[in-house]
Amino acid sequence: MRYLVENKIILDSAEITYIFVPKRIKNIYFRFKDDGKLYISGPSRTQKNIEKLLLQNKESILKLYQKNALKKDKPITYLGRELSLIITNTKPALFEDVIYAESSEEALSYLYKQSLPYFEKRVEVLKQEFDNLPNFRVRARLMKTKWGVCNTKSMTVTLNTTLITKREELIDYVIIHELSHFKHMNHSAAFWSEVEKHYPDYKRARKELNA
Repeated sequence: MRYLVENKIILDSAEITYIFVPKRIKNIYFRFKDDGKLYISGPSRTQKNIEKLLLQNKESILKLYQKNALKKDKPITYLGRELSLIITNTKPALFEDVIYAESSEEALSYLYKQSLPYFEKRVEVLKQEFDNLPNFRVRARLMKTKWGVCNTKSMTVTLNTTLITKREELIDYVIIHELSHFKHMNHSAAFWSEVEKHYPDYKRARKELNA
C-alpha cells in the first residue's frame, strides 16, 4: 500500500491539510473525510501543480470545508437516540448506542438500510387502527422535500429513509399521516380530523419534524 504524504495550505484564514491520491482517472476530485483532511484524487501528472489547482478552486474547497465542519458537529441519531461513532475498517455494525463504520457517511448509509424493516413493522401495527384500508406495500427511499408519500394508483406508501434518525413517535405520525390519505387524498379538514383521531398530538409532531 502506498504511503500518502500530507501537506498544508492556507486558504483565506483556513489551514487545510491535504493529501493527493494519484489515480488512473481523467478528472480531479476534492473530498473532505471524517478526519478533517482534504483528499484530492487525480492523475499523477497533476501532483506538481496541486497548490495552483487548490488556489484556483479556493471558493469551492472552502464551501466543502465549511460543510464538513458543520457535518462533524451534527450527531448521528437512530430512532432519536444519539449514537457514538467508532471509526473502523470492518463492516458497519450497530450495538446499543454505538455504531462502527469507516465514516459518518457509511454509518448513515447503514442506518438508512435498516429503515424499511422498521417501517414495515410499524405500519403493520398502526394500520390496525384503520378500517377498510386497501392492500398496499411499503417502500423506503431518500427524499429531499417529503417525509412520506401515499400513492393510491400504485398502492404504495413511501417513507423517507432519513426518518430512521427521528424519534419513534415522529415516525408513527408520518405513517398515520400517509395511511390517512387512503381515506382523504387531500389536506382538507376531513383529512386532518382523520389524522387527529389516530394521532391527537399531530400538530406538535408536524412542528418538530419541520423545525
